[in-house]
Amino acid sequence: MKRKHFIRIWDLSKDEVLKLINRALELKRTKKWERKFIGKILGLIFEKPSTRTRISFESAIIKWGGSSIFLSSKDLQLSRGEPIKDTSRVLARYIDILVLRTYHQETIEEFARYSSIPVINGLSDKFHPCQVLSDIMTVVEKGKDLYKAKIVWIGDGNNVAQSWIEASALLGFKFTLACPKGFEPEKDLLDIAKKQYNAQIEIVHDPKEAIKEAEVINTDVWVSMGQEEETQKRLSVFKKFQVNKELLQLASPSAIVLHCLPAHREEEITEEVLEGSQSVVWDQAENKMWLHMALIEFLLENN
Repeated sequence: MKRKHFIRIWDLSKDEVLKLINRALELKRTKKWERKFIGKILGLIFEKPSTRTRISFESAIIKWGGSSIFLSSKDLQLSRGEPIKDTSRVLARYIDILVLRTYHQETIEEFARYSSIPVINGLSDKFHPCQVLSDIMTVVEKGKDLYKAKIVWIGDGNNVAQSWIEASALLGFKFTLACPKGFEPEKDLLDIAKKQYNAQIEIVHDPKEAIKEAEVINTDVWVSMGQEEETQKRLSVFKKFQVNKELLQLASPSAIVLHCLPAHREEEITEEVLEGSQSVVWDQAENKMWLHMALIEFLLENN
């Protein structure tokens, strides 16, 4: 089935997700590809700052032989009130594929609704699907069995956690989240995952309970972009959810630790764990580029 956009994990089928991950692993392993998208232009519109998402997408299209145009939202007429649907339709006349990084999922959905070119979610308040695909790629690359390994999330039930929930539901692996009360993922999303996908997702409020025998441990910042006014409250509420040496000792000895970065050392994760032997965050960061290469190829060839 041909797909136009990628704005959440559930836009793809299980088979498509697995093929994307395998293709990304192949590209990384062989370092062989054709410059088959010469003349293709990737546009990037970002309302939020970015290091890894921006550079990995720009590197990906360049490796395929294409080019990129980066714009902050303040550089566009959107900042002066032009309707999203107008900007979307015009940009589709200039470029071939677009990455949008925004504060609101609704912005991406409206952009995609009016766009005749593929639109990719580079992060929104609800989802970060590209991040999670590259995270799963890392899990597979490190030899973990998605369907046997205990995979846990420690911390805020944020946009990355919600994309992990969609991936768990779609692919059919178990997933455990340890979140403080009041900071769980959206209930509606969990209900859909369990009712429509029969997802095996567990929510607990004790990180020590969640991490027991875990093989894959995920965490992320406690204060996401746009939540700065909640900083002091969140630092207090999340204190016992820090991924540190003591907590990690409860996991499997062969467990790997993921963090999508940037990391706030000594908040959600300690320097000791982030720089330790079980951390795979640098490979995880690199894998964004390989996954984005596979995603660009998939979308351009199927539209």
